[in-house]
Amino acid sequence: MDFYGSYLLLANRQTIWRALNDTMVLKTAIPGCHHIEWVSESALELKIKVNLGIVHPIFSGQLELSDIEPAKNYVLKGRGHGRILGLAHGSAAISLSDVDQFVTDQAMRDFVSQLKNAADAGAEAEITWLRFSATGGASERIMKLGKKIVGGSAQRVIDRFFVGFAAAIDTHVHVLPGATGANKKVIR
Repeated sequence: MDFYGSYLLLANRQTIWRALNDTMVLKTAIPGCHHIEWVSESALELKIKVNLGIVHPIFSGQLELSDIEPAKNYVLKGRGHGRILGLAHGSAAISLSDVDQFVTDQAMRDFVSQLKNAADAGAEAEITWLRFSATGGASERIMKLGKKIVGGSAQRVIDRFFVGFAAAIDTHVHVLPGATGANKKVIR
């Protein structure tokens, strides 16, 4: 299963980067997160309860960070074990850019201005463009629930993460068109 997304967050890259590495923010933002903590400079241990339709397993696992460029990008690789359901695994490449780096035409400048106005932010407010691409898989037992259920559950976790993330750092988020499963806007 592949997932990708592109989001505008009303905050500067340093703020977003710090929040992406803050376990308190992550625990608030990750749906069903029971536990998350740093176990090394580049590894997190976590427990997450996942809604897979009629089944709600708790997955325990680790996330390893690599290719780290502070306030720019990193790669997350993780594995989780859901007891009798078996393993789930995935990786995601995440990048952060200043929105001004890709605002090249008047229509995009107008859109960014509207986003700032909707959030009651001043013209000088900074916006970060967060992009991710992810791939994941799961054991045969999990996939027997159906790719649509498993993929839909993963997409809901992603969508809810970004809404929760924006709320945890008291900012606004906008989903750009073309994100997996996204033909919608999410503004908080």
